[in-house]
Amino acid sequence: MTSDNISRALAAPGRAATPDGAATHEGAAASDASSGDCGGCALRTNRRGFIGGVAAALAILVVDGLLPRDAEALPAALVQGGAAGGHEMAYPVPAADGVQIDKGEGVIIARHAGMIYAFNLSCPHQNTALRWNEGSNQFQCPRHKSKYQPDGVFISGRATRAMDRFALRREGDRLVVDLDKLYEQDSDAAGWGAAKVAA
Repeated sequence: MTSDNISRALAAPGRAATPDGAATHEGAAASDASSGDCGGCALRTNRRGFIGGVAAALAILVVDGLLPRDAEALPAALVQGGAAGGHEMAYPVPAADGVQIDKGEGVIIARHAGMIYAFNLSCPHQNTALRWNEGSNQFQCPRHKSKYQPDGVFISGRATRAMDRFALRREGDRLVVDLDKLYEQDSDAAGWGAAKVAA
């Protein structure tokens, strides 16, 4: 098979290959292919349309959280705790600032500014699962956009209190979270404030 035949075989359906191997619409002149004019092509676009399409694709990636965030962001990871007896779960002590989420038990472990917290995964407003936004270092409710600091303190949105904290204690290199003891800031401020351990 000659190189001319190979070029024709590799051309897309509905396209023909020119003697130099460039693919064109069937019946289109070779000069049309070299000038970039594709009169019958449904995919014609100008520079503005192309840039708009790229911008829209990047916006979708940002919304979906698929682009990397800045280097100062606190990382997030999925974890699975181990049973520690009764309704308690054990987690390794985080080695660095960041967020760990145990979706199965509905627990968020957050290490921030020398302290470790265990939060309920549900937003206190309407029990929607909270998400961690690494770009802004905040928890956010996807339903009504309530926002919280890494220590669970309420920032803005429809919620009326901070994130609910579980009682926790440190046992060597692990954290033990008591799933039966959940503190709400507005009804037990002292218990809520004490529900943390030093990193």
